[in-house]
Amino acid sequence: MKKLKSTEMDRLTPEEYLRRDKLPIVVVLDDVRSMNNIGSIFRTADAFRIEALVLCGITATPPHTDIHKTALGAEESVPWRYIHSSLEAVKELRAEGYQVLALEQVHDSLKLDTFIPEPNQGYALVLGNEVHGVKEEVVQQVDHCLEIPQFGTKHSLNVSVAAGIALWHMARPLLHTLS
Repeated sequence: MKKLKSTEMDRLTPEEYLRRDKLPIVVVLDDVRSMNNIGSIFRTADAFRIEALVLCGITATPPHTDIHKTALGAEESVPWRYIHSSLEAVKELRAEGYQVLALEQVHDSLKLDTFIPEPNQGYALVLGNEVHGVKEEVVQQVDHCLEIPQFGTKHSLNVSVAAGIALWHMARPLLHTLS
């Protein structure tokens, strides 16, 4: 085996990326405080060609060197917008026809591995603050909460790691819809 060079990976140019279809997934960041996590989520959003990010509350917005450090330019390819209130963002996305999901540990959550996205449905995935998670008022407004099964001693995953796991799981059954 030999590692691929970046020129051998057949990636889209930034211009091609903007023109291509996106997966019907919008990620809502609810008070994510670490700019490294924000940048990492931008990069993951680019990798899975999701539709957009919505940055809410104290979540920092580009341009910022600390976001760029982990986004590596994905903050320029992934569409994003800022909405002050994550609750308002959820209401707007629902009105636009998205099914709203939160990645959160709650009573009666759906285990991520049991959730299968529908090809013709748009999804908004809410990710919460590194310490407090998704706000309770937002949890009360979502259609479902998804939970990543865990088997160790810790109670949660880093938000950017959790985003990568959840987005990969959601993207897999939808990848055939991309051109």
